[in-house]
Order: sequence, then C-alpha cells, then structure tokens
Amino acid sequence: MLYLIGLGIRNNLSLEVINILKKCKKVYLENYTSVLQGSLDIKVEKVEREFVESYDVSKAKNENIAFLIIGDVFAATTHISLFNDCKEKNIDVKVFNNSSIITAVGITGLNPYNFGKVTSIPFDNKNVETSFKILENNKKINAHTLILLDLNPKEGKFLSIKEGIEYLEKRGFKGKMVGIARLGSDDFVIKYGDCSKVKEEDFGKGPYCLVIPSDKLHFMEEEVLKKWEVQ
Repeated sequence: MLYLIGLGIRNNLSLEVINILKKCKKVYLENYTSVLQGSLDIKVEKVEREFVESYDVSKAKNENIAFLIIGDVFAATTHISLFNDCKEKNIDVKVFNNSSIITAVGITGLNPYNFGKVTSIPFDNKNVETSFKILENNKKINAHTLILLDLNPKEGKFLSIKEGIEYLEKRGFKGKMVGIARLGSDDFVIKYGDCSKVKEEDFGKGPYCLVIPSDKLHFMEEEVLKKWEVQ
C-alpha cells in the first residue's frame, strides 16, 4: 500500500495516520514544495523532486510506504503523478488530505471563494510575464490573487516579499496587497497596505507569499484586512 499523507500547514496528523506510519517500512518527507513548520516525532527520509518524480510505485505492491507532503497531497503535480501511477499499475493507494496555503490564507479576512487562479513568481523572473497576466485576469473578474514566492528549502533560499513586489512594480502594479510569511507557524507574519509600505516591512525568514485583494471587497473582508494594516 502506498500512503499519500498531507501534513497540513502545521503537521496536523491524526491518530489514524500516526498508527499507519508505524506500520510503514519507509516514510518519505518531500522537501521541495514548502518548509516544515514545527517538527515530526517520527523517523523520515527527506527526498527531493527528482526522487519523487522517478519513484517506482511498484515497491508498494508488497509493503507499506508513505509519502508525507507539506500542506495537502494534491497541491503539486508530482504527487498527483504518484497517485495516477498507482491506479495504472493496480497498486493500492490511500490519500489523507489536509489543510493547505490555498485555504489558510482565509486568515487575512479574504474569502477563499473569492480567489481566482493561483500563480507563483520564480527566482529567475526577469522574462516571466505569466504571473502578472494571471493577476491582471483575476482583477478583471474581481477575484483575489494568491501569489506563491519561489523557494529552495534544501539550499535555504526564498524569494523575498520585497523581491516579489518589485517584480510586480516593474510591470506597472500599484496598490494594496498582503504580505505573508510562515503561515501555520506560531510566529507567522501578515501585513497589509500599499505595496510601497509592505515592501519595506521586516517579515523574518520564509517561506513567503503575496495576496492581491480584489478592487471590490465585501465589508467583512475589509474589516478583517484592516487588522493586519501596516501603521
């Protein structure tokens, strides 16, 4: 059996999952889509994208193997590929979903139902226009935009809030936004305001993301957003 287990944004493992992990011959922790908030009290082997993408699910034919995934299981295509490979090869697979950044951003006050397409800004973004086009398209339908900022946990590299904002400013963006760091941890940071102000704030260590609110906000969204406003 192959187990695909979401850790949530803060390692939320049920008693059922903990008992399953005790029966697994191998427990892998993917180490490339996000950063583990907190610690795990189990023995795991950290693996990178190349390992997951080339993993032979047939190894789970006669033994229990688990992949621990930060956030939700299906937040990255590599995990969907594992699930699909199991189905194609008649390997038993069980999925445990969990919370992800896509729903957790609701703490800003912005309703997850009002978000448009999610995008990201990579480290090498000089000639990348897709991220900004997605923001523009979301604005046209009065939808909020979640922008994930690139990271490389293995090397401890994170595209900063300032760098993400500067990418947008170079393409003509002006206006209010939300900067977020380490959502799910005890010391998470959320700051809302004009991009010029948010850009200069200290967010501490990563990972980071940005949220660009719609130009048309529900009164409750406005009320909560103000709680995070930069003074």
